Amino acid sequence: MKNCFLIVFCLQAQLMCAQKPDQIKEVQALISHHQENIDSLSNILENLQLEEINQELSSLFLPKIDSSEYLIEHKAMFLVYDEEHEQAKWVLHKISTNILEGTVSRTNDFRIDPLVQSGSSEEIDYFIKTQRDNGKYDYDGYGYDRGHLAPSADFRWSQQALSESYYYSNMSPQLPSFNREKWADLEGLIRGYIYENKRPLIVYTGPVLHPQLQKVSRSKNGVSIPEKFFKVVVDFEVQKAIAYLMPQKHEDYPIEYFATTIDEVEKLTGIDFLYQIDDQTEAALENQKEVTFWLPEKQKSDVQPLEAESLDKGKFNTIQARMHMDTGKKKEVCGTVVSAYFSKNKHTFLNLDKSFPNQVFSVTIWNSNLHNFAYQPHIELKDKKVCVRGKISENKGIPTMNVENDKAIVILK
Repeated sequence: MKNCFLIVFCLQAQLMCAQKPDQIKEVQALISHHQENIDSLSNILENLQLEEINQELSSLFLPKIDSSEYLIEHKAMFLVYDEEHEQAKWVLHKISTNILEGTVSRTNDFRIDPLVQSGSSEEIDYFIKTQRDNGKYDYDGYGYDRGHLAPSADFRWSQQALSESYYYSNMSPQLPSFNREKWADLEGLIRGYIYENKRPLIVYTGPVLHPQLQKVSRSKNGVSIPEKFFKVVVDFEVQKAIAYLMPQKHEDYPIEYFATTIDEVEKLTGIDFLYQIDDQTEAALENQKEVTFWLPEKQKSDVQPLEAESLDKGKFNTIQARMHMDTGKKKEVCGTVVSAYFSKNKHTFLNLDKSFPNQVFSVTIWNSNLHNFAYQPHIELKDKKVCVRGKISENKGIPTMNVENDKAIVILK
């Protein structure tokens, strides 16, 4: 602290007293000198923080490892590599609150993991790159992204940790429609929790591996194509946990639809995630499935779409409604009215299952049709499970239905 005051004092003294024409250059040189010191201290701080995270993960959160498995330890993540499938069985990392101030950008330095003794997957397992005479490259892809298990954006506060995330041991073949859409949404939801709650998270990520998985046909090392992926998320500070199990395909269902318990993921994968902590805490965390707790504050009123199998024939949930937009035929759509708005022009707008701005199905009752209702829809229908019947149109990509009378809406018990 004394050095800081001394620096400021020296700068002020030079500015007040120096009469030399090269005064600006001298001050710039002084700033440059101290910037080097700041950079050096920042590197020391980053290493200390990485060491702290490494110690915490290894002492509390490593999954149980059997005698046939080999633990791979990087600065900010741990993993067990599955040679049969040429990808990690699981990857463990911590999303630090340091990401709130992080400014490190993607490095894209994909490379073989030198710590995988049997050899990790590599670039040729995902595409062939051929250099032209002009120095540019042609890419012959196999149809799969190099999908991060521990996302690079989770490490944007540390250049070292972010770079590690590009080891091929942290990659799994993912369809673009999965990796760049619903899986990316899940990663964003988890990071959003930290931005909203200012608490770190422990995260386990992996593919669901089994012997019957197909291989990437042109893969040099025979990389398996997972049919499902999991994430296990723990906020140890408040003793909350949840898991997500997501099939590798394009999905219209919201992320919370794929929520499950850690217990269920353990049964499916055979991985014992939290065995290092005491049995009582482990049991409490692994049975939790409080979906709403993990949603942003603005989405806490949202609910999961009704199970399609639970609906009578001819009825559809709010996700299925998308398939019937602009067909010109009347359909019956069922869900929960999570938000209701009565405008100053006396129009009524209802959102089923998810509220604005993430709505998945909306109902409009124009003022000119309000006299056809024996009740005030925005009051009576709020939080009710309903089925609405009418033609489904599209409004900015969202399925929408105009309802003209109360007979078109049935309140479910």
